[in-house]
Amino acid sequence: MSNQFTDLFQKQKNHFLSSVKHEKIADRRNKLRAIKTWMRRNESLIISSIAADFNKSTEEIKFGEIKPVLSEINEALVNLRSWSSPKKVSSPVYLLGVNARVITEPKGVVLIIAPWNFPFNLCIGPMITALAAGNVVTIKPSELTPNTEKLIVQMVKELFDEKEVAVVTGDAEVGAELLKQPWNHIFFTGSPSVGSMVMEAAAKNLSSVTLELGGRNPAIVDSTAHVKDAAEKLIWGKCFNAGQSCVSPNYLFVHVSKYDDLLIELKKAYEKYYGVKPGEDGDRKIAQIVNNRHFNRIKSLVESAVSEGAEVLFGGEFNDEKNFIYPTILTNVTQDSAVFKEEIFGPVLPIMKYENWSEVFDTINSVEIPLALYIFSRSNRNISTILEHTSAGTSCINETTIQFIHPELPFGGHNHSGIGKAHGHYGFREFSNERSVLKQRIGFTTAKMIYPPYNGLKQRIINFLTWRL
Repeated sequence: MSNQFTDLFQKQKNHFLSSVKHEKIADRRNKLRAIKTWMRRNESLIISSIAADFNKSTEEIKFGEIKPVLSEINEALVNLRSWSSPKKVSSPVYLLGVNARVITEPKGVVLIIAPWNFPFNLCIGPMITALAAGNVVTIKPSELTPNTEKLIVQMVKELFDEKEVAVVTGDAEVGAELLKQPWNHIFFTGSPSVGSMVMEAAAKNLSSVTLELGGRNPAIVDSTAHVKDAAEKLIWGKCFNAGQSCVSPNYLFVHVSKYDDLLIELKKAYEKYYGVKPGEDGDRKIAQIVNNRHFNRIKSLVESAVSEGAEVLFGGEFNDEKNFIYPTILTNVTQDSAVFKEEIFGPVLPIMKYENWSEVFDTINSVEIPLALYIFSRSNRNISTILEHTSAGTSCINETTIQFIHPELPFGGHNHSGIGKAHGHYGFREFSNERSVLKQRIGFTTAKMIYPPYNGLKQRIINFLTWRL
């Protein structure tokens, strides 16, 4: 297996050095346009493949899987020339005569390891950025979504030669073998535990990494929040893809003055958007859980919390045959409960009351830095206080989830929730080497004034340069 991937890596490296590295911006744009055309012609195939893995609605697939990829393509097509152009930088007085600039070059041969929760978006999206930056790519889709995996294999085979974009399928063992190659960059999306293993493997070859991980994302509804608006946005953010999202709210702090009203509005919003019993009679308003193992893990978290005294506001029902979990709101949850301690990655939201900021900040700052933090407030002072006393990869005010699709914002975590950024120009830079280039004049230069031997004059010059310029 390792020899097979060694051969693939070498084939891609040779092709990069002999051809792709020297391509024009127009060549990169043509690749992106070809992908966009393929997606348009095969939209129904994309939708049916993803639906077969999750049994979710066409609308969610378009918004959550197709639109973000098209946005990456469109953003790159518009901005690729400016992103790739050399950037001239100024020089200090003591380097008088120097011409300095930064040029952007592709990193080379890159590996993308994609997750199962948005199996098309989080595989093809990074591939778009890598190709826009001028790289050759190997992608490994998730084996947990076999229909989408098959779709990606077909798509890449129809668009690219293997030496430019290759798809490798298989389980975690295959992924581990892939990581043994000396990739110029590795882009991984998945859990923090696997992310640490990816980083360890990358370190052996000193490969740079982008790690898009997860986190226990807090949401806060303060004493000034518009309760109905907050409830609607929280319900949608929690139910989108059945909570199988790295930016899904994981737990909710509610000020005591808004607690009772919020519970009422959460139930109203849920019934308004999804009905009393979503998932019945072929209804696909809410996705199913990806497989039985993850279904049982989430079910166990809910049952354990209830046995410890948590109360079910609504939901708490499970369809074992369909791997379907009815969206569940839990109250009276303690911070000792497993449902609070773990990233849920499902349609379950624990709610806790708070009276003062110290309760909120002590909790948020006692655990790993989250990928997202959500604030519902009409007070600019409260918003500033929360932002100043917490840290997160991303934050939304009076909204959830949609920061992911904003093309001008960097997307990524901080430490435990991720390393590096994705999307737009930020993603382009992850897959690029920013190479500094300095051109000096021939003959006399100011730099030669500090060459040895260090006589009295040169000592005075060095002292002046050191402390005055």
